[in-house]
Amino acid sequence: MQEYDIVIIGGGPAGLAAAISAKEEGIDNILILERENQLGGILNQCIHNGFGLHTFKEELTGPEYAQRFIDKTIEMQIPYKLNTMVLDLNENKVITAVNEEDGILELKAKSVILAMGCRERPRGAINIPGSRCAGIYTAGAAQKFVNIEGYMPGKEVVILGSGDIGLIMARRMTLEGAKVKAVVELMSYSGGLKRNIVQCLDDFDIPLKLSYTVIDIKGKERVEGVTIAAVDENRNPIKGTEEFIPCDTLLLSVGLLPENELSRTADVKLSTITGGPEVDESLETNIEGIFACGNVLHVHDLVDNVTIESYSAGRNAAKYVKGTRFDGNKIEIVATGGVRYTVPKYVNPENIEKNLEIRFRVGDVFKDNYISVYFDDTREMHIKKRILTPGEMETVKLSKDVINKYPDCRKIIIKVEKE
Repeated sequence: MQEYDIVIIGGGPAGLAAAISAKEEGIDNILILERENQLGGILNQCIHNGFGLHTFKEELTGPEYAQRFIDKTIEMQIPYKLNTMVLDLNENKVITAVNEEDGILELKAKSVILAMGCRERPRGAINIPGSRCAGIYTAGAAQKFVNIEGYMPGKEVVILGSGDIGLIMARRMTLEGAKVKAVVELMSYSGGLKRNIVQCLDDFDIPLKLSYTVIDIKGKERVEGVTIAAVDENRNPIKGTEEFIPCDTLLLSVGLLPENELSRTADVKLSTITGGPEVDESLETNIEGIFACGNVLHVHDLVDNVTIESYSAGRNAAKYVKGTRFDGNKIEIVATGGVRYTVPKYVNPENIEKNLEIRFRVGDVFKDNYISVYFDDTREMHIKKRILTPGEMETVKLSKDVINKYPDCRKIIIKVEKE
């Protein structure tokens, strides 16, 4: 059995940033495991720009952003294994993996960083009625076909779901000559960033139909069209609002799920809201020495935030290996009143050096409301927000001094308030 200080599962932007950060902290015995045939993760197929505005202060494409971290990983001589599938991880931080070169690998790590990213919710998870014909793809699969394989999934397209990848594929398919008939969204608001709605739909006159869903798929061998209908407040189709749209392709952008099968085998506690691990301020899970970062923890809107989070995970894993972390009483961070979840879920004040950044998403659209932070029953922060939407991640920053004002605090509560 090979032994390592830190093993990182996943060689995408999160895994690479965590590895670089851990190496900078003086940990040399690191290994990255990546199941694809190259590093970079999902960014390799995201050829649109808009990446790196915060991290590098310039606009990069996904592959350009990833390449900067790949280059640094190689420059720092951090070992990695490609085409390597991790089969098992247990609470003792023993990893079983397999690849063609080594066969079955057994690795023992002092610390493990989970950076497996997320996957798309498929058709089977949303139970759309209709025939099981060709021409139905997840938006990410279509993106890979177009941007990497060089195949067009279809010519007349309907997209179900208005998450960022669905919006970006509406533009991409249009630029490649397809006709995008509509983007259909079940909710009364888009799940994507405002800038993507403007740049991908408005700029190309692609209709966004809010509070609509697909209720039937027609076609024997290939999709011939879909029937959409408006939905009521309970998301049930309203009779009489049905509309048939002829098309040969249906793309699904109906949500992303953190890839946490390995987390489960290691008995990592998962959030019922995000599907990712519950972590503390150090991004450590309930299993000592197992950390999580990036989209395996919660689905991000900006890769720059993934990078910041992953640097932190790498630093904290290095501290854990060196044995320099404190483990005192943890304060629970409670999401309520319109806030769906927070990352982290717990905080040990002794581990905070300067500031604690709490990231969260709201569950609805709120206009001219406040984000309030309570320490038990005392309201400490009250921040006016012109608009809050589920598609955009929010952050509040608590200084160490503020947290130290409440030495007996049991809960930090974050909520949306009208006044």
